Amino acid sequence: MEMDKQMIQENDDLHLNLRLGLPGSDDTAKKTSGTKRASSDHQDTSPPPTKTQVIGWPPVRSYRKNILQQKQEEGAMYVKVSMDGAPFLRKIDLKVYNNYPELLEALQNMFKCSIGVYSEREGYNGSEHAPTYEDKDGDLMLAGDVPWEMFVTSCKRMRIMKASEAKGL
Repeated sequence: MEMDKQMIQENDDLHLNLRLGLPGSDDTAKKTSGTKRASSDHQDTSPPPTKTQVIGWPPVRSYRKNILQQKQEEGAMYVKVSMDGAPFLRKIDLKVYNNYPELLEALQNMFKCSIGVYSEREGYNGSEHAPTYEDKDGDLMLAGDVPWEMFVTSCKRMRIMKASEAKGL
């Protein structure tokens, strides 16, 4: 009988030893936890770290938008340029170029294509590609059909098409 009481007592002590009490209420949890920390050790009373600017914030995208907006206010005229078959778009500043030949040379270097020379009668006949642009009204036109100054003020976006598709423009 005495042995049973002793086992019950040990069993009760075991329950008490394994029990985690409220933080700071009982030291037995700290003593019996062995290598593990008691719940009162998890509380951190130090102030949160000061906020510092995260590297890469604000996002580059917003930064780029602001830069582009500033340049447009300064007189830059950015338009997107796409090419049939190319998986990417480019942005160019039309104000950098003084005439069509300079623009066409830059486009050829950018997209590694041959555009050829424009003539009013034949357009870009004899070349693989033809540069077209969308004006403010949404019409698709051949680059070179209108005077340079009018082109720069009315161009919203450019597209380098296959010459066979651009014949009807």
